[in-house]
Amino acid sequence: MRLGSIAFAGCSALVPAARCRNSRNVMHRLFSVMCWLAGLSLALASPGETAQPNLQGAWIATKAENEGKAAEDVVGHRLVITGNGFQIRPGNGKLLYGGSVRMDPSAKPAAIDFTHNERILKGKAWKGIYALDGDTLTICDNAPNIKQSRPTAFQAKRGSGYVLITFKRAKP
Repeated sequence: MRLGSIAFAGCSALVPAARCRNSRNVMHRLFSVMCWLAGLSLALASPGETAQPNLQGAWIATKAENEGKAAEDVVGHRLVITGNGFQIRPGNGKLLYGGSVRMDPSAKPAAIDFTHNERILKGKAWKGIYALDGDTLTICDNAPNIKQSRPTAFQAKRGSGYVLITFKRAKP
C-alpha cells in the first residue's frame, strides 16, 4: 500500500489495509519512543559538562594562599567564567590564563577543572574543588603543582602543592 510516495514495509496489494495501518502505528510508536529516549539521554548528560549558571560571570580574587603563604600577587586577579570557558587576568587586564572549565557540583566537595588552551600551560589542567556561598567563591586547586591530585579540603598548607583563593563576585 502506498501513501503519497511512501511505501510501508509489508504493505502491498496482497496485504489487507487494516494490517498496513497496524504496521504504520507500530512504526510510529517505535519512532516516538526512539525520539523520547534520545531526548532523555541529552537531559541526563554529565552535570559537569557545562559551567554552573550561578558561577557564570566575573569574580575578583580578594584573598589567596599558596602552599601556606599569603599570595598577594594573586589578589586582584579577575576570573571570568563564560559558558564553558574561563579567563584569568591580572589588574593590568592582559590575558594570563584561558581555556575551558568543567564542574561537577554533585562531587563532595564540588569539583572544578580548568583545562588550559593558552600559552605555556596549553593542554594541561588544574584540578580543584570549589564552594559557593552567596557572592563568595572559594577555589582550592593544584595550580602550583599540576602533578598533585585534586585537593580534598580547602587548605593550602606548606608543601601541599595547592593554592586556596577566595573570590568576590565583581559588580557590573
